[in-house]
Amino acid sequence: MKKDRLMSLDVLRGFDMFWIIGGGALVISLSKIGFLSFLEPISAQMSHVEFEGFRFWDLIFPLFMFISGVTIPFAILSKKEKGIGTTQLQWTIIKRTLKLIVLGILFNGLLLNGFTNIRYASVLGQIGVAYFIGATIVLQFKSIKTHAFWLVFIILLITALQVFIPVPGYGAGQFDPVGGMNAYLDQMLLPGHLSVGTYDRLGILCMISASVLVLIGYFAGLLLRNKAITENSKISYLSIAGVIMIVLAIVLWPVYPVIKSFWTTTFNLLTAGISLLLLTMFYYVIDVRKFRGKVFSGILHFFRVIGLNSITIYMANRIIPFSTISKFFTGSIAEIVGAWLIVLGAIIIKWMLLNYLYKQKIFLKV
Repeated sequence: MKKDRLMSLDVLRGFDMFWIIGGGALVISLSKIGFLSFLEPISAQMSHVEFEGFRFWDLIFPLFMFISGVTIPFAILSKKEKGIGTTQLQWTIIKRTLKLIVLGILFNGLLLNGFTNIRYASVLGQIGVAYFIGATIVLQFKSIKTHAFWLVFIILLITALQVFIPVPGYGAGQFDPVGGMNAYLDQMLLPGHLSVGTYDRLGILCMISASVLVLIGYFAGLLLRNKAITENSKISYLSIAGVIMIVLAIVLWPVYPVIKSFWTTTFNLLTAGISLLLLTMFYYVIDVRKFRGKVFSGILHFFRVIGLNSITIYMANRIIPFSTISKFFTGSIAEIVGAWLIVLGAIIIKWMLLNYLYKQKIFLKV
């Protein structure tokens, strides 16, 4: 492990991935038990809104994008400071992007269904493209002011396309699955199957817009890595920035709706603001106050193990039938106590696999 690696960042990434690999399904299962019905409001947050609006589940993906941006100063810039050339680092970014795009297409079922009507857009593909945009800007331009310029430019570009530039036959500012700019560009530029028929939830504009989360994360990482700034000041700056973004998103919401499927600018601002506050909280508790009680250390280890092999478990969750394995061991008992046991068993099996990789110091990187 690198000495300048932030434990809070690995733990936050693991916390984020936990919900994807079974945490959300576990809450939903437990809420169906009579004496745990108080979990129903939380359970309702474990799914995406149909179109406009926001739930906790809508935060998971942008939070991961944000975290990928926070790592840029600790990964790319630190290597550049050690003398690794810009060209070599750029090729590393390109290769990472291509790998993620390929893994995303495989995740969508390329080998299962073939190229017939394949969906090319994917979660991993969007991570790759958005990270490529953000990391390339940081790598190719030395000035922080230039980085800030590109961030503002992308925000204004997305806003202009979605709000002010008319779509042929529909006009400007249409936030619907048919007449929106997202649908127009996806139908014109994105080959293959589109997730919603008229557009893709991870389409062209979504990929570009997601780079805003990466760049905001980069600035947060830059602040955390700056040893000249006190820890209390870092916490203050991150918290204030987070609150401002959330308030701005809420103020703009009536005229520029929060829509994850379109990755609107207001969605970026809202999720970036929440991500900043979460990062601040994790950073303060783990890296500043350094709480390390026995129980708390166990919780940190649980999430950190997940966070250190996040892409691995994301792919494994698609390929390996963890629920079937869990049912083999818990099926008869689950018939008595409830299906939540099968879900819990699958989470435990996944974590045991990740913990084994952790103990063997195997960290699969893209």
